[in-house]
Amino acid sequence: MSKIWVLGAGQLGAMLKQAATPLALDVEPVDIEDHHALHLSASDIITAEREQWPETDATTQLATHSGFVNKDVFATLADRFTQKSLIDELGLATAPWFNIDRSISEASLHRTLGERVLLKRRTGGYDGKGQHWLKQTEQSEIPADFRNQAIAEQAINFDEEVSLIGVRTHNGDSFFYPLTLNLHVNGILMASVANLERLQPLQTKSEQMLGKLMNKLDYVGVMAMELFKVSGKKGDKLLINELAPRVHNSGHWTQAGSNMSQFEAHMRAVAKLPLAQPTSRGHSLMINLVGTELNHNWLSVPGAELYWYDKVVRPGRKVGHINFCRNNHAELIESVQQLRSLLPTHYTNVIDWTVAELSK
Repeated sequence: MSKIWVLGAGQLGAMLKQAATPLALDVEPVDIEDHHALHLSASDIITAEREQWPETDATTQLATHSGFVNKDVFATLADRFTQKSLIDELGLATAPWFNIDRSISEASLHRTLGERVLLKRRTGGYDGKGQHWLKQTEQSEIPADFRNQAIAEQAINFDEEVSLIGVRTHNGDSFFYPLTLNLHVNGILMASVANLERLQPLQTKSEQMLGKLMNKLDYVGVMAMELFKVSGKKGDKLLINELAPRVHNSGHWTQAGSNMSQFEAHMRAVAKLPLAQPTSRGHSLMINLVGTELNHNWLSVPGAELYWYDKVVRPGRKVGHINFCRNNHAELIESVQQLRSLLPTHYTNVIDWTVAELSK
């Protein structure tokens, strides 16, 4: 079979390679800083673990190769202006927003979007980076370097943050995982809970939204959609926050909680291997390891499956995650309570949130 190159050699690229090995797929992640020429063949397949990359000899070869799956999608979704414009074009719900040009004023943004406005750089920025709050009460100003480089969004008083992972084949068939409930702290995903019965009423609507986007883009592979759940008089409403044309942190639970992880699903799709609806196993939880040193004692907790990224540990940096899949919520609570004493003190609120959600 053709060789599959992954543009990017971070933890997502490593997990894609790991998932592809049992499928007898030859997968090679490529460092985005690599300046060496690659030995590509015309039949090779290119995919990516990220939305953007610098121009090097290697990345240019990959990005311009005829076998680059979704090559025209990245420019659209990597820019929040064109991403939001696409969402509006398809009539899908999202937070009211504006492009920040040279003429727009803080006063006009507050008049239109309210007292609290979130500025996001059009490209780059993740885990809370590349953002700036405009607060009318503090008379904050638009940073000069955000002009023509950012969008402004209305602050949403959401009830919960959820996400949906979908996968689409070359022939247009789409499959979806269960909605996932997520906890973010300072813009960084800290925990995900999957297979919550109370989210099931929103499953069909969320699948319709993501399916419409993937079909419009003729997308192939895994795509993630982050959503805000907002309560209203007519029931819960879903607003699209952001889209990611790749495997996603909030889908890591599928490694333990499904017969087919998001990584395997993506590899099957880009390699044109058969795909079927993923099935879930029990009840799943993912705890992100952020700014914490490796502790092999985590493995003593029942059900713990550790993924360590072998990165230098720094505050705010994702360095690994732990997955759990148990028979019921009571067993998950038991595991996460045992994990409490093995994590730094900044995880206290994360553990408390997880226990509270699993106890509902």
